[in-house]
Amino acid sequence: MQEEHAGHDLLVVGSANADLVIGVERRPAPGETVLGSDLAVHPGGKGGNQAVAAARLGARTALLARVGDDAHGRLLLDAQRAAGTDTSGVLAGGAPTGVALITVDPSGDNSIVVSPGANARLTPADVRAAAPLVAGARVVSTMLEIPLETVAELVRTLPPEGRLVLNPSPPAPLPAEVLAACDPLVVNEHEARFILGEAAGEAPGEWARGLLALGPRSVVVTLGADGALVAEAGAPEGVRVPSLKVEAVDTTGAGDAFTAALAWRLGLGESLAEAARYAVRVGAAAVTRPGAQASYPTAEEVGAP
Repeated sequence: MQEEHAGHDLLVVGSANADLVIGVERRPAPGETVLGSDLAVHPGGKGGNQAVAAARLGARTALLARVGDDAHGRLLLDAQRAAGTDTSGVLAGGAPTGVALITVDPSGDNSIVVSPGANARLTPADVRAAAPLVAGARVVSTMLEIPLETVAELVRTLPPEGRLVLNPSPPAPLPAEVLAACDPLVVNEHEARFILGEAAGEAPGEWARGLLALGPRSVVVTLGADGALVAEAGAPEGVRVPSLKVEAVDTTGAGDAFTAALAWRLGLGESLAEAARYAVRVGAAAVTRPGAQASYPTAEEVGAP
């Protein structure tokens, strides 16, 4: 039972950034300057986003990350604490807090450039030092906005009963030991095509089968407004999970909300398809509001599974 578990429902090991957001009518072409809206600064980063999303849903959540000893770092820590995240694993110093430069067009689509800053200084030694935090979590979720060697160390630190959820974003070649630990590997179309290369094919089912062949225990392909496709080693044909029809305002961070909700529900014992059905509802709710963390719903807003 959940109350018998002394640790956390979810440990997020990943990035924490300050999101610097500007609305634009259209993205500039090379060499072109366009005018945008007033600059807005929000707490973000894929790790920070996932932790806030899960905590807001009611999951007992911890974050292992590194921020700078600066105003942006304090902003990020304040946001985590306000959401209810355990920040005892957040380290400060070594470099400026990471920053994401985000442009959002009128359709809600975004383009992002990330300066990793302190995120690049989250080391394998930091993971080893946090071994009790890792061991005490039902599920550990991570991403590639931190060094790949740190993700690999996380895999080695994970206890045998631990479960790892990985979103390989931004995509990079993954070692076999990391792929083998993923349960699930969570990818969008861009990430699936990067990992599979010329063998990707054109359909989500092909991507899922191709990714499973690389060694993950399960795969989730997120499809935006079309929901998601989930597949496991014993059922590579996959199950399609439809999304809700909503009016998208801002897609920033919606994938992080999806992944956090998915990881949390898996830790509660739900099947991959059940967890994905809940997660697509969380992701759909997130796109109906501006911003990343500010858009994340509570469990009451999502409704009963």
